[in-house]
Amino acid sequence: MEELTLTTPTLLFSAVSLILLAYTNRFLSYAQLVRQLRDRYMENPSDITEAQIENLRKRLNLTRTMQGLGIASLFLCVVSMFLIYIGLQLFSAYVFGLALILLIASLGVSFREIQISTRSLEIYLGTMEKGKNKNVKENKIKRKIKEKGVAAACF
Repeated sequence: MEELTLTTPTLLFSAVSLILLAYTNRFLSYAQLVRQLRDRYMENPSDITEAQIENLRKRLNLTRTMQGLGIASLFLCVVSMFLIYIGLQLFSAYVFGLALILLIASLGVSFREIQISTRSLEIYLGTMEKGKNKNVKENKIKRKIKEKGVAAACF
């Protein structure tokens, strides 16, 4: 194994910091969405809104897990840098390896959360398309009724 230098954990430190920023932004957007859904549910309780709230609860839990794993990874990067600084190279390599594993786990949970979010959006878009198709069908029927009414009035 090559010797671990301060540069290696420092690079991961930067990447994890950016990932944590993205996770925090995601969490804040979910928090805002939860507030909106709660208000909507309080005004007009529905199964759809309740299902959306439950879906968001799952996604918030996954986001919390992602953040926890990312923070642990960042913490271990700093510990690894400290261990390199005090000359414990072998131990710092193991701690850095654990930091990498935690980062991989965080990204894996993030991938799962993205899958759930995408599925949720696909369901939402599907209901919009059904509503659009329903409106299109209703408009065709109304046009036919008008055409028949106009045709009947002409005779």
